[in-house]
Amino acid sequence: MSVIFEKSVRGRRGVDLPKCDVPSKGHIDEAYRRGTSLDLCELSELDVVRHFTALSRKNFGVDNGFYPLGSCTMKYNPKALEAVARLEGFTDLHPFMPQLRHGGMLVQGALRVLYELERLLAEITGMDAVTLQPLAGAHGELTGMMLIAAYHRDKGNKKTEVLIPDEAHGTNPSSAAIGGYAVRAVPTDKKTGTLDLEALEQMVGEQTAAVMLTNPSTLGIFNSDIARIVEIAHEHDAQVYYDGANLNAILGRFRPGDAGFDVVHMNLHKTFATPHGGGGPGAGPVGVKKHLVDYMPISRVVKRDDNTYALDYDYPKSIGYIATFYGNFMVCLRAYAYILMLGASGLREASGHAVLNANYLMNRLKDKFKVAVPRTCMHEFVLSAEAEAEKGVHATDIAKALIDEGFHPPTIYFPLIVKEALMIEPTESESKETLDAFVDAMLKISAQVSACPEVLTSAPKSTPVNRPDEVKAARDMDVAWPRDNHEQ
Repeated sequence: MSVIFEKSVRGRRGVDLPKCDVPSKGHIDEAYRRGTSLDLCELSELDVVRHFTALSRKNFGVDNGFYPLGSCTMKYNPKALEAVARLEGFTDLHPFMPQLRHGGMLVQGALRVLYELERLLAEITGMDAVTLQPLAGAHGELTGMMLIAAYHRDKGNKKTEVLIPDEAHGTNPSSAAIGGYAVRAVPTDKKTGTLDLEALEQMVGEQTAAVMLTNPSTLGIFNSDIARIVEIAHEHDAQVYYDGANLNAILGRFRPGDAGFDVVHMNLHKTFATPHGGGGPGAGPVGVKKHLVDYMPISRVVKRDDNTYALDYDYPKSIGYIATFYGNFMVCLRAYAYILMLGASGLREASGHAVLNANYLMNRLKDKFKVAVPRTCMHEFVLSAEAEAEKGVHATDIAKALIDEGFHPPTIYFPLIVKEALMIEPTESESKETLDAFVDAMLKISAQVSACPEVLTSAPKSTPVNRPDEVKAARDMDVAWPRDNHEQ
């Protein structure tokens, strides 16, 4: 497909702008003015519409196909939530609109949504308070680490390191390091797929500021040693951080706060059916227990005695601002509507279907592919293509081949502790028919590993771009269109 610059024709117009009726103010020095006109595309409206419509048909997303991207929970986003997010009473609000005076009652609905969503998320996770300020999951992790650091500083604790499982999400060590701590990796018990408890007991000490734990693990296994992990950490006044990226598996069944966790971050764009992927949008609220509430970021939404809502900044021990304005409001709005739509029983049912779907897929594939941890999984599971790699077909080849079968590939080569990893997460919203079609595609690929591996190693064939040199593309990027070579 041609790029839009190839379609440009000089002098063609798709829009006419009215004459500017605003007086020109100031003067731009001649040295900073362009010597020639800006070389933009010149196309009719119809050309533009057709070009971008054609591009959109080449996109892949949850609206047009199965998206089993493990650890990222690419679940379906109900269109009812989009309607809520487009309500004029929310979309027309200005960030600087006053809270109460001079017509400020117009923001009361938005503040109420934030206030009630915080309390819903606190109830769901068993925490005492929640902030909606963080703009993404990793931002939530960093916020959590900043809260933990503020807690230790306030107590005069000399803490220097954070312990993190070796199968954790990559943002965990990054967030801890940016928070000022050294990072030590705790090994995973390969038999259980969870944190090695004996190793943790040997590594934790007075220098430990926190233990970060993803639960269920990135291997898709629920950690049954949580009570002991929390006990070990608290014995040394270390905080226990719950990475809630995999919260989709335990909604309505397990609350991190009840198990003794001090901090939890949630991904609204993973667990509560708000858009995710492509660089945004996102949201990563953080919940804390009461001993960390004083350190939460400002502003905070409070409910006044007269039942009005306002933003409160009077928290002397706060870590301060971590985001402009108030988080990603439209994502929060979608999550709020989703929780109200499903209710407690619906959220519990969603997690149950997520776990059921994952176990169904795992059991249908386990005879042809090696399962990294061969035990009952939660919302996701990890296969290893190590045996296939010995025959010349790697995890990336299987992933590319799935594209030709009409499926988005799963996450590959993560977690790093599994060789040739394929992490698969079906979510709760996929039907049995879709899961069976995915199994059929995987079994077909398995049969081709020995029979015709060249079909897999040269896949995909159905895409505009097949097998680019990804290293060269990253190191020698050239995105400029050579207009001088284009004949008008």
